[in-house]
Amino acid sequence: MHINVDAILFDIDGTLVDSTHAVERTWRVWAEAHGVDPEAVLEVSHGRRSQDTIAMFLPSERVDAAVEELEELELAAVDGTLALPATGELLKALPADRWAAVTSGGRRLMCERLAVAGLPVPDVLVAAEDVSVGKPDPQGYRMAAAALGHPPRRCLVVEDAPAGVRAGLAAGATVLAVATSHERSALAGLGAAAVVDDLTACTLRTTTEGLELFLR
Repeated sequence: MHINVDAILFDIDGTLVDSTHAVERTWRVWAEAHGVDPEAVLEVSHGRRSQDTIAMFLPSERVDAAVEELEELELAAVDGTLALPATGELLKALPADRWAAVTSGGRRLMCERLAVAGLPVPDVLVAAEDVSVGKPDPQGYRMAAAALGHPPRRCLVVEDAPAGVRAGLAAGATVLAVATSHERSALAGLGAAAVVDDLTACTLRTTTEGLELFLR
C-alpha cells in the first residue's frame, strides 16, 4: 500500500514510545488511592487526556489536584520507557517541518518520555494543556496540521488507540493504526486506511512534492 501526504502527525504513548505498562501501573495506583475501580479507569483512559478520564470518576472540584497527582506518579515512572520498533529510524528520515506530535499527555511528561526513549522532541508538539477538548475530538490534530502549514486532508495521522484514530479521522486526515497497545480487532473497522503491527511495516521516501509511505 502507498500513502502520499505532506506531513505526518504522530501520537506518542503507544505509537512512538512503549509506555503502556507504566501508564497502566500508575493509573492503578492512582485509582486505588482514590477508591476507584482500576479496571473501569483503564477501560476508558487509553488515548484520552488525564483530566477527561479523571472527570468521569471524581467531582469537578477535585479534578485539577488529581491530574497533578497522577502526573507526578507518571514522571516518577519514566525510567525504562523505550522507543517502539522503527520509530527512531522513521523520525530521523523525516524533515523537521514535516512531522508533529499530538498527545493526550502533558508536555513535560511527554518530553521526558521521548528523551528517555532516545527520540527527538518535534518542533510542533500539541499536548493536553494546548487544547480545550481532547481526543476523540479532532482539535489537536487540526492545530498540529495548521502549525506545520498543511491542510489535515494532506496529513497522515499515526495512532494506536481507538480515541486517537477517531480524532484523526474527524480532523479529515488519513489514519494509519498501529496495533502496539490494542488488539488489531479493536482498531479494525474504525475507518483507518490500514492497521499494521508496528512501524517496521513502513518505508518512507521524501520527495520534492511531499512524503511517500509504503506499507508492506
